Amino acid sequence: MSCSGDCCQNTWCLASVSLEAPRPPHGLCPHSGAARALVHSWPSAQVHAGPAGWWGQGRGLPWETGVGFFPDPAAGAAWAGLPGRCLDTSTLTDVTHFPGAGVEDDRGPSQQGAERQSPWTPRPGPILRCSLLWLRTWAADTFTAWCNSHLRKAGTQIENIDEDFRDGLKLMLLLEVISGERLPKPERGKMRVHKINNVNKALDFIASKGVKLVSIGAEEIVDGNAKMTLGMIWTIILRFAIQDISVEETSAKEGLLLWCQRKTAPYKNVNVQNFHISWKDGLAFNALIHRHRPELIEYDKLRKDDPVTNLNNAFEVAEKYLDIPKMLDAEDIVNTARPDEKAIMTYVSSFYHAFSGAQKAETAANRICKVLAVNQENEHLMEDYERLASDLLEWIRRTIPWLEDRVPQKTIQEMQQKLEDFRDYRRVHKPPKVQEKCQLEINFNTLQTKLRLSNRPAFMPSEGKMVSDINNGWQHLEQAEKGYEEWLLNEIRRLERLDHLAEKFRQKASIHEAWTDGKEAMLKHRDYETATLSDIKALIRKHEAFESDLAAHQDRVEQIAAIAQELNELDYYDSHNVNTRCQKICDQWDALGSLTHSRREALEKTEKQLETIDQLHLEYAKRAAPFNNWMESAMEDLQDMFIVHTIEEIEGLISAHDQFKSTLPDADREREAILAIHKEAQRIAESNHIKLSGSNPYTTVTPQIINSKWEKVQQLVPKRDHALLEEQSKQQSNEHLRRQFASQANIVGPWIQTKMEEIGRISIEMNGTLEDQLSHLKQYERSIVDYKPNLDLLEQQHQLIQEALIFDNKHTNYTMEHIRVGWEQLLTTIARTINEVENQILTRDAKGISQEQMQEFRASFNHFDKDHGGALGPEEFKACLISLGYDVENDRQKQTGSMDSDDFRALLISTGYSLGDAEFNRIMSVVDPNHSGLVTFQAFIDFMSRETTDTDTADQVIASFKVLAGDKNFITAEELRRELPPDQAEYCIARMAPYQGPDAVPGALDYKSFSTALYGESDL
Repeated sequence: MSCSGDCCQNTWCLASVSLEAPRPPHGLCPHSGAARALVHSWPSAQVHAGPAGWWGQGRGLPWETGVGFFPDPAAGAAWAGLPGRCLDTSTLTDVTHFPGAGVEDDRGPSQQGAERQSPWTPRPGPILRCSLLWLRTWAADTFTAWCNSHLRKAGTQIENIDEDFRDGLKLMLLLEVISGERLPKPERGKMRVHKINNVNKALDFIASKGVKLVSIGAEEIVDGNAKMTLGMIWTIILRFAIQDISVEETSAKEGLLLWCQRKTAPYKNVNVQNFHISWKDGLAFNALIHRHRPELIEYDKLRKDDPVTNLNNAFEVAEKYLDIPKMLDAEDIVNTARPDEKAIMTYVSSFYHAFSGAQKAETAANRICKVLAVNQENEHLMEDYERLASDLLEWIRRTIPWLEDRVPQKTIQEMQQKLEDFRDYRRVHKPPKVQEKCQLEINFNTLQTKLRLSNRPAFMPSEGKMVSDINNGWQHLEQAEKGYEEWLLNEIRRLERLDHLAEKFRQKASIHEAWTDGKEAMLKHRDYETATLSDIKALIRKHEAFESDLAAHQDRVEQIAAIAQELNELDYYDSHNVNTRCQKICDQWDALGSLTHSRREALEKTEKQLETIDQLHLEYAKRAAPFNNWMESAMEDLQDMFIVHTIEEIEGLISAHDQFKSTLPDADREREAILAIHKEAQRIAESNHIKLSGSNPYTTVTPQIINSKWEKVQQLVPKRDHALLEEQSKQQSNEHLRRQFASQANIVGPWIQTKMEEIGRISIEMNGTLEDQLSHLKQYERSIVDYKPNLDLLEQQHQLIQEALIFDNKHTNYTMEHIRVGWEQLLTTIARTINEVENQILTRDAKGISQEQMQEFRASFNHFDKDHGGALGPEEFKACLISLGYDVENDRQKQTGSMDSDDFRALLISTGYSLGDAEFNRIMSVVDPNHSGLVTFQAFIDFMSRETTDTDTADQVIASFKVLAGDKNFITAEELRRELPPDQAEYCIARMAPYQGPDAVPGALDYKSFSTALYGESDL
């Protein structure tokens, strides 16, 4: 704009300030003498009428002094304090636009009435206060708010734009904040020269950014020249807020306008064509906010005919939620025909930068969310592995002591209960744990694959929870299980033996105790002192018979002692009572021996006095006593318990029993002979009229006893026959069970072995695509699972064998334990092979490896896997790398010539490659981190895919965090919660270490160390 009067040559005329406003149709220079002094652009100014002219004062203008318009230039200059200075009337509006509105007159009513007829005639004394802004423009308020929006980042602000920048300190601080660069150290002195130097440093910095400053010097800024200060601030706004805006090869003002048009195009009643009247109704501001943050504005409820509400709504939302300070006044915009363009541009540029930063932050947040989502999923899998491993190891830890418990039970029933518990463990408790162990290995392999694909370090489980630890624990469990089963069977056999021996001991002890009953009293009887000679002779013979009987019982006593000794050696639970009873028998036997010897001496002493003896009775006694002992032994044998485990053993007992039965006719003849002796003695006594005293004086074995025992033997023989036949039938049934189990086991065992070999061949050949291989393996797995009923049938047969207490089977080399272990290994092997193919598919898809590359990798791997073991040694692995064209350089001189005769050396010579030891050792540390000396196919695929693909890096994540942090070296919890989803924001806050840099603020977090830790470059 330009002045329309004669004052245009004056440098202080406001026409030189680039503040554009609509030029009023009646605008006049105050030097023309016109009395128009109302300004349409500043509604809050007060206009006063005085005797020398019109003058105004108010807030809102970009300078501090009052401004006046006078008919007499000298009077105006005297008021303004500056000679010949005037205001360009291009910013004025004819007062006739506001006739009588808001005018106060300090004269009387008559004078007021006269003035109403000619309101613009200057008269002495009137003071008019119009609700118009006169002294300051929008630019000053807008620029002040813009400056404070940046200065508050440094903890300060300004109140008066042309005063607070005079010492240059806040001006330099403002430039440092908006540029992000350090300016030279300011001077802290209060003298004018210090202030000029500080301002010059700021102006030099502006000029270094390619900005040409015209007529703006440090002295004007230090002197508080409002025009120059505003011009400088506008230059700064253009350079740092608007110049960098670029939309489709347009920049600065055009670019900002095009951006506004693009963003508001879909909204009704919005047509942005400029930076003044297009924004008056406030809809454009609301549309910008709604386009980027629709949750903040209810656009459909806004009305075009309510601009003040629209503008205030946009300003309040921007200040509250977008951190954009309120730079404009709604009523000023509405009441102005043409709002100030620079103020609108400054405010709108804040929206551009706010939303542009939000877009970058959203991109950065998406990257971080992706990385954190992968990391959180991996941590979830790690936690699941740790939990499952802990549960399985805890189960193994609890189970092994139970299996290693070798405390024997007292009875066979209790040991059989322990065996039943062990069967329940094998059938019910162990199979789910086998599945858990297999699933744990699969989960571990899948987790390691995902970690490798996401460029994360390999997962190292907690100490003691490695897969190898679980396998070691499982091996210990199976060893304890095998030993426990063997111990149970041995204990059952031992208890059976103990029960048999204990029963045998009781029977023999009872027979012996029955025989010795009364013997001690008889030996102590002194009847020979009053006996006749014949009686003495009889007593002597009787005693001889007793000694014969005593000798016959010596074997039984020795047998009783031997059985007691064996029970002690076998740790019989009731050994104490057995030993007590045995000791009592032995003590009694010793006493009987001593008494027998004493009685014999007494009888022999009186033998000379006794001459007669009945030889027949003696012969009877001598033959009846052994025969009686034979019958007692026979009855004892016929009633003896027997335990056999094979058909051969029972047939041996039957044969021995048949031999015993063959001796019965001879025994019967001996019985008849003994009875004949007794009958002959009776016949002689009767024939010789000898009165017998009663029973045979030489023995207590009467014919009745012999006949009674003989009848008992005759009754026991068929019972023994029946028992032996029953046992024979039982052993025949057991033999049938053995053959039945062996027949099924000899089918299932080789089938499992054949399937294991077929899986080994399939895992090596791997024909077709990975999907075809996976489908084939799963069909193969279903065929294996369908074979499970055969295993169940074998389990049922094995159950019958165990219930029959059959402990061996000569018809097969397979035990149920072998079959179970083979079946578990078969299931584990097919599951592991399927998992390897799935991981190969996952690797191929994630790394972009073609099917041809996978087949080439498999062919090379199989070629050098000479033993088909599924893993390569270091030399085989090196040869495989070279065959694929992978060249590992060595920092030493390359080696050529004759080498070893293995595959690697031959291949190395034939291809002309050379592998450096240092580089190869580095590769081996990647593919074999546990230093096992073997490289699996999965590790080989991971290495080859990692060499041909790229993934996210820690530097990319750090760059994304820096965007969210506003280019700071740290980030705050508030910024994380604002930019990231709640769960991932809290995840970062919980794991980020406090930032310790020199520019740290309270609550600052170190995102750099956190990012490197995500990729294993530091500890998280």
